Amino acid sequence: MSLPRSLQARLGLSLGLVLTILWLLAATVTSLIVRGEIDEVFDSALRETAERILPLAVTDIIGREDQGVTQRLAPVREHDEFFTYLVRDSEGRILLQSHAADPTVFPPYQGQGFTQTATYRLYSDAVLEGTIRITVAEPLAHREAVAREIQMGLSLPLLIVLPVALVAIILAVRFSLAPLRRFRAQLESRGARDLSEVPANDLPAEIGPLAATLNSLLARLREAFEAERSFAANAAHELRTPLAGAIAQAQRIRSETCDPATDARAAEIEATLKRLTRLSERLMQLARAEGGRLRQDQSSDLRAVARVIVDDIGRAGAPGRITLTLPETALMSDIDPDAFGILLRNLVENALRHGAKDAPVKVTLTEEGHLIVANDGPVLPRDTLDRLTARFVRASASPDGSGLGLAIAAAIADRIGSTLLLESPRPGGSSGFQASVRLPTDVPDTFARGPIRRA
Repeated sequence: MSLPRSLQARLGLSLGLVLTILWLLAATVTSLIVRGEIDEVFDSALRETAERILPLAVTDIIGREDQGVTQRLAPVREHDEFFTYLVRDSEGRILLQSHAADPTVFPPYQGQGFTQTATYRLYSDAVLEGTIRITVAEPLAHREAVAREIQMGLSLPLLIVLPVALVAIILAVRFSLAPLRRFRAQLESRGARDLSEVPANDLPAEIGPLAATLNSLLARLREAFEAERSFAANAAHELRTPLAGAIAQAQRIRSETCDPATDARAAEIEATLKRLTRLSERLMQLARAEGGRLRQDQSSDLRAVARVIVDDIGRAGAPGRITLTLPETALMSDIDPDAFGILLRNLVENALRHGAKDAPVKVTLTEEGHLIVANDGPVLPRDTLDRLTARFVRASASPDGSGLGLAIAAAIADRIGSTLLLESPRPGGSSGFQASVRLPTDVPDTFARGPIRRA
């Protein structure tokens, strides 16, 4: 039989078994000791009975007119007679006997002292130079019955005490392991990106080193991730200036040359440098999404941020292609406005880049905090949807885009405790693509924590 996996169950079971075994051993040893004391008490009672009856019997026998006649004492009232006796002379004739005495169970007189048969314990004594002898007998079954009653008295409490003791042990173990359960609950309630130290001040000394090791591991992971994010952000930031200079040089070459081949090559260089610039911007956004604080202590209206982002994208290269639907009342949320802007920009640019070129991109922000970005286009297969939130993954083989837009959106959604839902075709349609996120708002029960979802 295998032990239960729960530490609490193991401790409760082990302590319960140990307590039961110890109690049984104690009851057994106690019964043996008590049995020895019982034998001493009953032997003393046998001897006292003989020594008290013998003088009375001698007086009665000497005062008789008819010597050698057996006299049986009549009981005063009906009762159980555990001690029976015979008074005999030197020739073995019975002179006096108790009312329940059976002469067949009394062996011949063998001298003063204790003797024992298969069923009786006997004590014999004599006076008047052995002419008057008494033998008192006690059934061994009487002693066995008394011993059994004592054993039952020691064992019966087990039926009550042991269950109570087991419940007390379980409660004590549960109370003792409460800090460990709190520690586990704190770990389970954390998000995948929460690497902060887990409080472990009240843990038992045996578990404390394990918690310290875990916190040390979390600290090293946090430092490693922070170094990775810092490197990506710093590298992207440092690339801005040289990339801007290189683009300016390419544009100058195009403006100064008259050679079509040189102009084409300079244009290709300029396009490549611009893609590299966009990639560096995406890397900074990803570092911001994964490392910065995305929830604030105060709320702000998200409608203004949505208008600014949509207008900026529209002026940059998609005039008239974006339709924005906002609630009539303010949508207050504690999400960082910059983080919301990054989220919205990446979803809209992804829709513009990969959707049908002649179809509009619909951006909707509902009163409940749902951000929905939908575009027309071919239906994406399930396996493609499952890979879209991975870094540097594109839905098509087009060189446009960095493959980081949906990865950044998914990271922001996860950090604010929400979900990113990707659907293709669009709900209620036969084509297209839709991405939606439920934002934290001041409306009660506005969002639920969960992983990225794809449909």
